[in-house]
Amino acid sequence: MYVIGAGPGGLAVAHALRARGLRAVVLERADLVGSSWRRHYDRLRLHTTRRLSSLPGLPMPRRFGRWVARDDVVRYLEKYAEYHQLEIVTGVEVFRVEPAPDGTGWLLHASGGRELTGAAVVVATGHNHTPRVPDWPGRDTYTGEFRHAADYRAPAPYTGRDVLVVGVGNTGAEIAVDLVEGGAARVRLAMRTAPHVVRRSTAGWAAQYTGILCRRLPVALVDRLARPLARISVPDLSAQGLPRPGTGLYSRVAEGALPVQDVGLIDAVRSGRVEVVAAVDGFEDGKVLLADGTRIAPDAVIAATGYRRGLEGLVGHLGVLDGTGRPVVHGGRTPGAAPGLYFTGFTNPISGMLRELALDAGRIAGAVAKRQAASVSRLPG
Repeated sequence: MYVIGAGPGGLAVAHALRARGLRAVVLERADLVGSSWRRHYDRLRLHTTRRLSSLPGLPMPRRFGRWVARDDVVRYLEKYAEYHQLEIVTGVEVFRVEPAPDGTGWLLHASGGRELTGAAVVVATGHNHTPRVPDWPGRDTYTGEFRHAADYRAPAPYTGRDVLVVGVGNTGAEIAVDLVEGGAARVRLAMRTAPHVVRRSTAGWAAQYTGILCRRLPVALVDRLARPLARISVPDLSAQGLPRPGTGLYSRVAEGALPVQDVGLIDAVRSGRVEVVAAVDGFEDGKVLLADGTRIAPDAVIAATGYRRGLEGLVGHLGVLDGTGRPVVHGGRTPGAAPGLYFTGFTNPISGMLRELALDAGRIAGAVAKRQAASVSRLPG
C-alpha cells in the first residue's frame, strides 16, 4: 500500500503498518522527510509536551527539553525514518487518486508520468498544505511588502521597521512576539475575532493535559469551567484591544479555532509593544484599510491567515471531502464510497496534533490489517 506524505503522520502510519508485517511505501514530493517542519519559522517550539508528542516506537530524547524546538522535531523525524527502516521515495508528487480499473484498489497518478496501484492508500499530506490568503479588495494591486506567514523565518529583516501581522492565531501571535523581541520598531496585530488565550503551562500543568481531559466532556460544560479559570490565569486586556471572547473556549474549538497558547503575547500586549488593531478589510493606494475605517501604511504586512488542506485535486472527485475541504472521516475509518482510502493529519485537535497522529497510525494499521485478512479469507480454496 502507499502512504502519501513523509511528515509525522505518514511516518507514523508507515511504521504501524510495518509493525504488523504489512509493506508500506511512503511517497514524498520534497527531497527530505518532514519538509513542512523545515519551513516553519526559526523560533517555533511545540506547544505540546515532549512526552506526548512522540510517535509510536521511538520516544523523543530527553535532551530536547519539555517544549521541543523546530530543528529538534526535524532531527527526530529523520531519526524515526532511519530507526524504523521505513521505505520512503522522495521527489514523487501524487496528483490524483482514483479507483483502479480492476476495481480492487487504487490508482495513483504521480509526477514523472508514474501510475502506481495499491490495495489501500493513506493520505497524510498535512493540515498546513497550501497557504491561504483572503481575497481582500485591492490586494492584487498593493505594491507594499506582503508575504504569508509560511514565508516568515526570523525577525532580522524587520529590524527597525513597522510591521502589521494579520491574524491572531498561534502563528500570528508568536510571529508578533518574535518581531518585537527581534527589534521591529512597531508591531501591530490585526484581529477580526478575539481569541481565547491560555497559558502554555501553569504550575507545571501543561494546557495539553487539560485539552486531553476535555475531549470527552460536553462542550457546554467545558465552556462553563473555562471561564473562571481564564479570569484567574489571564489578565483582562480589553483596554489594550484584546477583550475576552464572547463565546466559550470549547465551542470555538468545535468550530476549528484553537486557543492561543501564550508564549509572550500577554506581556507584549499589556506593555504596548504589540498593538492590537481592527481586522484588515482591504488595500488601497499603498495603504491597508482596517475594519474600523483606519488607514495605515506599514513597511511590511505578514498574513498569518492559515492554510488550505489542498485535497480537492487529489481526492475531491471521490466525494470524500466536506464543504470546507476536510476529509469526512479520518483514522481507521474510510468513506463509504471509498473503501481502502484513509486520512490522517487533517484535524487540529486540542489534545495535540502529534499525539493524535500517533493514535491514528495504530487505528489505520489495525483497519488495514483487518481488511486484508478479510480479503484473504474470501479467496477460493
